[in-house]
Amino acid sequence: MNAYSIPNPNGPSRILSFDAEKCVGCNKCVNVCPCDVMIPNPKPGREPIVLFTEECWFCGGCVEECPFGALTLVTPAKQRVSTVWKRKATGEEFRVGMKNPLPPNTKPPSGNR
Repeated sequence: MNAYSIPNPNGPSRILSFDAEKCVGCNKCVNVCPCDVMIPNPKPGREPIVLFTEECWFCGGCVEECPFGALTLVTPAKQRVSTVWKRKATGEEFRVGMKNPLPPNTKPPSGNR
């Protein structure tokens, strides 16, 4: 990491939030990321360092892979992404690339045509 890198920035470009009390530095989130947005922290047992926020696809693979629930996508970033949708009846959130996606909708649209 060089002097010009700003790890885990706060502000509008922040994409991930780590809970330092839950994160054990296992780096499973780093290894599963298809965009290499994070790097392992040089200090053992610390949360990974987010360096390339603009490269994130917001797929949520890192969040799903975390065995301790120490990682979440930051809300402003989720709102910018069109690959996240919510079921109105239950409030359940879904996104492209999730492990257990919904079955496809096979019902034809209702209404007068």
